Amino acid sequence: MKYYIISGEASGDLHGSNLIKQLKQLDSTANIRCWGGDLMQSAGAELVKHYKELAFMGFAEVIKNLPTILKNISFCKKDIKDFAPDVLILIDYPGFNLRIAEWGKQQGYKIVYYISPQVWAWKANRVKKMRTCIDKMMVILPFEKDYFKNVWQWDVDYVGHPLVEVIEQYKNNSKPTTTLNTTAPIIALLPGSRKQEIEKKLPLMLQVSKAFPNFQFIVAKAPGQEDSFYEPFLKDYTNVSTTNNETYSLLMKAKAALVTSGTATLETALFGVPEVVCYKGSKISYEIGRRLIKIKYISLVNLIMDKLVVKELIQDELTTENMVKELQLLLTNADKQSQINSDYIKLKNILSESGNASAKAASIVYKFLLSK
Repeated sequence: MKYYIISGEASGDLHGSNLIKQLKQLDSTANIRCWGGDLMQSAGAELVKHYKELAFMGFAEVIKNLPTILKNISFCKKDIKDFAPDVLILIDYPGFNLRIAEWGKQQGYKIVYYISPQVWAWKANRVKKMRTCIDKMMVILPFEKDYFKNVWQWDVDYVGHPLVEVIEQYKNNSKPTTTLNTTAPIIALLPGSRKQEIEKKLPLMLQVSKAFPNFQFIVAKAPGQEDSFYEPFLKDYTNVSTTNNETYSLLMKAKAALVTSGTATLETALFGVPEVVCYKGSKISYEIGRRLIKIKYISLVNLIMDKLVVKELIQDELTTENMVKELQLLLTNADKQSQINSDYIKLKNILSESGNASAKAASIVYKFLLSK
């Protein structure tokens, strides 16, 4: 069968690649075309567009790049028609993918959505349209199934979180790396994958290193960004280094981490690393978001656990002084360390209840296609 898969960021590329591997195990004739990244391509899909051409963050940035976004949507529709897939599989990336879902349903394509848009946080009115154009919805956060059922009377499939299997596989198969060798204890800096968020957060994170001269701060570079992009930020710091494509190796060794909000907060937790969650956007985007987004926390860790497991420093609270204070607490307070570790174990157990998420998602897709 023919599968057309669309993801628009690094995390979607990761989960899409594992979904592709599982689909190929179920369907030996699978012909897969995708929007994604290197991982999806390596898994056996024909890559149409790389996510680094698609990632625009924040309200202001989206408006600024609207002509490019609309051009991409138009190109995508034509490419889908030319390929004539048996199913469209849309991975997160709602601003783009929900448009494609609505159009695709009108064209008669089967629509599967893997990793639901976070409508429980904002734009809940999207659900009315989603129900009419999505044939099969698969969610990865445990509270999402109840949300759709209780609030919208929509039965969706909870498959568990695919990061659990990814990280467990890495832990079991990883080999010692020589590039992160240092005699000093390590603090991981994960400033994000998009240029806009890196430019906002990395300079503040780097300043923290001056308060911890006996630690080695290591910046995890985003796979979609050039090395030259980071160079101006890194000068004048004596205990800072960088790494490429080794974020998981870094988290295996880190004593603590400063992490931009998003999927990386959950990855850090699943590696058992105490963290401070950092968010700072453009003033316009933040003010709009603050009025529209109705959630208690911005970190997936805290949202899933429904309590403040990890400290969140948001917008004006994200200062060097506050990061130093919170990092010091993570490194020296034994009670704090013990509580975080206990909460991380509970978090992993919650996300593991359904087994292998990618395999379950692929099975749902394949059975859905066979039944139609």
